[in-house]
Amino acid sequence: MSPLPIPARVAGGWDAIVIGAGAAGMMCAAQIGQRGRSVLLIEHAPRLAEKIRISGGGRCNFTNLHCAPENFLSRNPHFCRSALARYTPADFIAMVERHGIAWEHKTLGQLFCVDSAQRIIDMLKSECERGNVHWQMPCAVHTVAQEGDEFVVSTDQGRFRGRSLVVATGGLSIPKIGASPFGYRLAEQFGLKIVPPRAGLVPLTFAPETLVQFGDLSGISIDAEVSCNGARFRESLLLTHRGLSGPAILQISSYWRGGDALHIDLLPGRDAEAWLLGEHASRAQLDTVLAQVLPRRFAQQWCRAHDALGPLNEFPQAMLRALAQQLHRWQVKPSGTLGYAKAEVTLGGVDTDELSSKTMEVRSVPGLFFVGEVLDVTGHLGGFNFQWAWASGHAAGQVA
Repeated sequence: MSPLPIPARVAGGWDAIVIGAGAAGMMCAAQIGQRGRSVLLIEHAPRLAEKIRISGGGRCNFTNLHCAPENFLSRNPHFCRSALARYTPADFIAMVERHGIAWEHKTLGQLFCVDSAQRIIDMLKSECERGNVHWQMPCAVHTVAQEGDEFVVSTDQGRFRGRSLVVATGGLSIPKIGASPFGYRLAEQFGLKIVPPRAGLVPLTFAPETLVQFGDLSGISIDAEVSCNGARFRESLLLTHRGLSGPAILQISSYWRGGDALHIDLLPGRDAEAWLLGEHASRAQLDTVLAQVLPRRFAQQWCRAHDALGPLNEFPQAMLRALAQQLHRWQVKPSGTLGYAKAEVTLGGVDTDELSSKTMEVRSVPGLFFVGEVLDVTGHLGGFNFQWAWASGHAAGQVA
């Protein structure tokens, strides 16, 4: 996208400058512009909103019907309440429908475009055009300074002044599409605290001994309930050539810390003890019996890893009870994550204690706002992080 010429009426300064033209940045810029204020939107990447484009398998899981504060992680779990209450999934759906974008409800409240995620990008661009937003893209920001009651943004396209500055630069996830720590460094420049970032919604890796046992089962999917540190998710678990992935694992990864064990219920909703004891007279191999409810190759490997090979009728009942408990509480201790390259989001970020929960404005620096993933607010998998982008961008856009 070529930079638009700077209008003479605002050449000396903008009412607001937004850095970062992702989900939160475009939403915020559009709201500011539609209030009749002059706004400049700066984006360093040559291609617009790549994270939206690749999300949801290219169809953008743009919100979740069941969005609530409980679906978000933050050191201040109450911070997200105000913004989420004032801009809801219904509000964003109304915008989607106003632009004629067909959408569908999949599972667990997740909403996707019927066509392409590009429709959401085009919608946000259109909303920005409606607000007469001006663009500088690609445009690298070198420095930001505060001079009097203005912010001065120095870039490779020149210097720009704004009475308000909104930072919507995202987190560290998926660096190949331009993720950077710029927003954190800028926050620190203004004396703000940073909750240490780490990869979230990310696949986990097996320890070497577990990889030997299960590493050749890549592609096998299991309906499981995974728990760790008080959190619990029942969704699909996917074995990979390096460890574990799938929705249940991505969800629990945001709660997992190095050294923690995962507890995996391989038979959620089933009484494994009653079932195995009821089959005790069977001469069938235990792995064959388990293959009635679990993928056959996984059942074989799991039994081998637990020294549980042989006909069911040769197992003492006490051992069957112990195996039933392990089926409901298979303990796996991951060795790590696949890092930011494979993470969907970044946990941590700008400490929300520094901001107004109503406006996203920094209390100690009037006119400075942070929105979206750069903040220490991270949603569950399933459209929640986009809803936070819309809600936080909208909140700042009403006042910046």
